[in-house]
Amino acid sequence: MSTQAEHGHELAPRPEQTPDALRAALAVVAPGRLPEMQRTKDEAFAKAVEWQSLSPVRSWVLAWARDIEIARRPDLATRYVHAKADLEHEDPAVAHEALRELSSVLDEAMEAVRA
Repeated sequence: MSTQAEHGHELAPRPEQTPDALRAALAVVAPGRLPEMQRTKDEAFAKAVEWQSLSPVRSWVLAWARDIEIARRPDLATRYVHAKADLEHEDPAVAHEALRELSSVLDEAMEAVRA
């Protein structure tokens, strides 16, 4: 796991991109999502066998690494929650800005885990 805080306060270090490391990190930052993680892992591994490709497993790892990146960093988590809350705002300009912000948060998290 990474031990360096790159963006201020972090709830946990950035985990390695392995199923066990991601699960351990999720247990710290968002334990309520562990059943979802297991379900999506099972689905990804089933698709990998069916498709005879590791692409579904790699996608699963990246998606959870991204979600954990958001959850472990209060700065990103706060932006994410606020943006999601405004996605269905009655004012289209507010909803549009929320979508832009949500995309920005997801991009920033993905960039961090791919670095």
